Amino acid sequence: MEILLVDDHRSVVEGTKMLIESEPDMNVTIETDVYCVRDLVRLKKFDVILFDLYMPNINGADLARQVLEYVPDAVILIYSGFEIAPHFNLLMESGVSGFIAKTSTREQLIQAIRCAARKEAIVPMHLLKQLRRQEIVVQGSHEATTITREEEKLLRELAKGKSNKEISKELMISQRSLEYSLTELFQKLHVSSRVEVIKKAKSLGILPAEDLY
Repeated sequence: MEILLVDDHRSVVEGTKMLIESEPDMNVTIETDVYCVRDLVRLKKFDVILFDLYMPNINGADLARQVLEYVPDAVILIYSGFEIAPHFNLLMESGVSGFIAKTSTREQLIQAIRCAARKEAIVPMHLLKQLRRQEIVVQGSHEATTITREEEKLLRELAKGKSNKEISKELMISQRSLEYSLTELFQKLHVSSRVEVIKKAKSLGILPAEDLY
């Protein structure tokens, strides 16, 4: 079984490579430079690909999208040490086949790779349940705030620094409807500007604290 492991931390990939290759039928190729990944997947067939989530220049979700353009049937897992629940929907939309935590045991890691190679999705139960929810409830220090899927998408576009015109085109709504949605979102999160709403969304875990976009 050929596996590609992409992570910018050399010590992490070397250690993980040793863990995986303790299985007699698994061979791991490691890559720490995200710019080499696209050529690598075009030149060699991999049964399973593991991407770190936070890497310099590009995140695991966007890298997955790029790879899937070249290799539509690629099986990609996000292998991260960070909590992925706040941006679960974004990752699912990127086309990945599942998730495995860097805190997982060797047995869990091997099992996840074998399941993924069989075209089985690897999704923790608490995230699977989130698929059935139409809104996200985040708990602040004093109150619970309910964010709809549409508002979550709007926050993502705001975090990218897009203008109202660009966002309305992306979300396929009128600029007037967008202005109403922004006003409602600002009131819900008790903020008065774009900068504040992005900062508040990150503090509540609705957007990742690091720049995923």
